[in-house]
Amino acid sequence: MASEDNVSLYVFPKWVNRLPIFFLLGGGGLFVLIVFVFWYWFSPKHLEVGYMPKQPIPYSHRLHVSELGLDCRYCHTNVETAAHSNVPSSETCLNCHNQIKVDSPHIKKIKQSAVTGVPIQWVKVHKLPDYAYFNHSRHINAGISCVSCHGRVDQMEVVHQAKPLSMSWCLECHRAPEQHLRPKKYVFKLDWKSPNQVEMGRQIKEANSIRPGEDCSTCHR
Repeated sequence: MASEDNVSLYVFPKWVNRLPIFFLLGGGGLFVLIVFVFWYWFSPKHLEVGYMPKQPIPYSHRLHVSELGLDCRYCHTNVETAAHSNVPSSETCLNCHNQIKVDSPHIKKIKQSAVTGVPIQWVKVHKLPDYAYFNHSRHINAGISCVSCHGRVDQMEVVHQAKPLSMSWCLECHRAPEQHLRPKKYVFKLDWKSPNQVEMGRQIKEANSIRPGEDCSTCHR
């Protein structure tokens, strides 16, 4: 009778004892999966890199820069002196296109813009939050090339965002600027590469006392 009473005490089968371990492992795995999903799939690296909006007028940087040799500063005239890089005016485009492809429907749109004073509604590709401060001229004059933030724009048929432009990405450069610094004469030569980038970058960093800030107030003002 004693043995029968003991058997009756087991309400659930023995394998139920393993359920807490399964729940613990499963919950841990689910937590790691959720962190990974938010860390990668909801990060600028995944959501913003590759952003390529359709523009009101097609413009090939590959043609104008790589093939025709147009300097970045011809269109973006204040990139060395202002915090924000300007979009070229319709008049800038017409400096050439008053004589080139004058019958193109796109060029006619630019001419109409110049006559009416209504600017072309270009779609901004590289966007920073309003709470993030970035000064183009300061980076350009320090020796940071366009290619470090915008990629090989000179090879782009349609401009797209090549870098995440996230806070962690910016901090990587601020902590090791020697990875990107170059002589000023090569800042706008996007295809230029140093045979020893780190050593050259260190020399420029020391010679010009470049010490990028890492505290919050550097970018959040």
